[in-house]
Amino acid sequence: MKKAEERELVGVKEIARRANVSIATVDRVLHNRPGVSVKTKNLINSIIEELDYQPNIFARRLASKKVLELAVLMPHVSSETEYWDAPLKGILSAEAEIRAYGITIKQYLFDQNNRKSFTKQARLVLDSHPSGVLLAPMFIEESKKFTQDCDKMQIPYVFINSDLPEQKSLCYIGPDLYHSGYLGAHLMQYLMRDKETVLIVNISKEMDNHHHLLRKEEGFRAYYQDHNKEISILKLDIRDTDYLSVKKELTKFLAKHEVQAFFVSNSRVFSVARYLDEAGLNDKLLIGFDFLDENIGYLKKSTIDFLICQKPQEQGYRGIMALYNHLVHNASIENVYFMPIDIITKENYAFYRN
Repeated sequence: MKKAEERELVGVKEIARRANVSIATVDRVLHNRPGVSVKTKNLINSIIEELDYQPNIFARRLASKKVLELAVLMPHVSSETEYWDAPLKGILSAEAEIRAYGITIKQYLFDQNNRKSFTKQARLVLDSHPSGVLLAPMFIEESKKFTQDCDKMQIPYVFINSDLPEQKSLCYIGPDLYHSGYLGAHLMQYLMRDKETVLIVNISKEMDNHHHLLRKEEGFRAYYQDHNKEISILKLDIRDTDYLSVKKELTKFLAKHEVQAFFVSNSRVFSVARYLDEAGLNDKLLIGFDFLDENIGYLKKSTIDFLICQKPQEQGYRGIMALYNHLVHNASIENVYFMPIDIITKENYAFYRN
């Protein structure tokens, strides 16, 4: 028996095992054929429901003898940030659930600091003609070109982490970036006095006018405009993301400006926390993003005051399941699924799950 056929039979075998019947008996129930007692049929159907199988769809998948391949196009985990480990865990969790349906997932991972790396991996995805794509669109123009190629090839795609609203994605699963920034400013206003200064820090090598970090900045500024707060907002874009470069840029900036608070627009907030620790500036207010080990370490020390988190592991899981439900079950998919905006402190971090 071929490996694909073996994978296709796994689900039927599990149903048969739980019901203590033969595979042939399960097949009769799946295809609504006679020859099975009412009691046994009810038992098998209850197991199918428990496992969240849909018998008619499942039977068609078995009959099709076709393996669907999904492609994942997102950044790899780097020495600078472990953020992308979380969505990858969610993707692998989803893969474990749907493997029995003859679905495989192939990863195409790129360097989030290198546009050419993205373009190269995007081309490999298209050359493989996948059944669907899960995409983290880090580079705006390159991502648009890629999705337009997917449209031409009739390949459905799902966005996670950041959205490109004008594209024809199956759905977007991730944070509302604007409101994430708006919330950051709301937290700031509880702890800052009028006429104090906050510094927005964007740490990213590749940043254009449409970069997703700038949507957070836009939301942050909007809060103060909406509430007429007399807070001075400064901005520092750091394009070299290693710690020594971050340290150099912060040192140079703070030699010229007095700053009481820092808002870091992504998961690299730990770099700013490290700098504040080393410089003895632990009295500064610091807010950033994402539930990473390095960030939690500084949260526990109170160097970071708040982390804003939006369940990247669940984003990866839901993204794959959206493609699965669309391709296998022909289910309608919600066009936008915003993740909750969670506020993490040193008091509650131990109870949080990504």
